[in-house]
Amino acid sequence: MSVHGCGGDDDLDEGGPGHELAPIPLPRVEDAVREMIRWAGDDPEREGLRDTPGRVARAFREYFRGYAEDPGAHLARTFEEVGGYDEIVLLKDIPFQSHCEHHMAPIIGKAHIAYLPRHRVVGISKLARVLHGYARRLQVQERLTAEVAECINTHLQPLGVAVVIEATHACMTARGVHTPGVVMTTSRMMGVFRDDEKSRKEILSLMGF
Repeated sequence: MSVHGCGGDDDLDEGGPGHELAPIPLPRVEDAVREMIRWAGDDPEREGLRDTPGRVARAFREYFRGYAEDPGAHLARTFEEVGGYDEIVLLKDIPFQSHCEHHMAPIIGKAHIAYLPRHRVVGISKLARVLHGYARRLQVQERLTAEVAECINTHLQPLGVAVVIEATHACMTARGVHTPGVVMTTSRMMGVFRDDEKSRKEILSLMGF
């Protein structure tokens, strides 16, 4: 996938975050939103909704700006001088928001990301940036979990990677079975966290499981 820069509202007419497929002018996006409003049963020309199509276009630009970045680029700068530190690095309770690719409904949750360094470490904020880079796309939680783990494993080449994500899905709470309060948990273990039971138990304990 090619990576495009993502500017402010002025460049919305160049297409959406995934516009490498085909540029879409802003008026077409706004017309589509107006049609959805009509289909829902309201009047897009009434005062309260008149500016909604533009707002929705800008909101979508923000929701899905992950398409305009390469999450792996956040892991390009690493540090080898770590004073001999060779234990687990863990970042817990990272909040994130995404959108379900089936209904475009919000996915809201938190992630726990850990790795066991081999020779180098990365700034801890970069782990959150990797998560957000993938979360700000149309997603399913299982793929999001795998993508974050694979990205860290590929770029840092650590001894092990562990990613656990807990999230609620509006496609389940606000529609369909209408079941609020349900949390979905997914995990991806790689390297020693997958192959060594003791290491796996240790990281899950540190994460609070």
